[in-house]
Amino acid sequence: VQLQASGGGLVQAGGSLRLSCAAVSERIFSINVMGWYCQAPGKQRELVADINSFGRINYGDSVDSVKGRLTISRDNAKNTVYLQMNSLKPEDTAVYYCHADLRPYGSGGYESYWGQGTQLTVSS
Repeated sequence: VQLQASGGGLVQAGGSLRLSCAAVSERIFSINVMGWYCQAPGKQRELVADINSFGRINYGDSVDSVKGRLTISRDNAKNTVYLQMNSLKPEDTAVYYCHADLRPYGSGGYESYWGQGTQLTVSS
């Protein structure tokens, strides 16, 4: 199972960006939660937001400044989660990691998977 993230890059302040992450494998039985974490230089990785298979959204505790500027969504048919970020600020600069709790075929429970990380740099 692989989580393939895309959409990062260099954006000017005030711009917008959409990150995408697809869980790719024929071994996926079901996916519970998919979401995004970010890790800024010198800081710990923290939850931005995640969304379960029913569309319930959970925001990270430290992202109040971002919450009004982002939208997380999910396409269950494509096993893909999206993060739309608007009015970007330089402090949004971080590596964004995709995460999923999914159950492969043959597994007795859900397992945690991480994508490779995609860099978002917001210039002032």
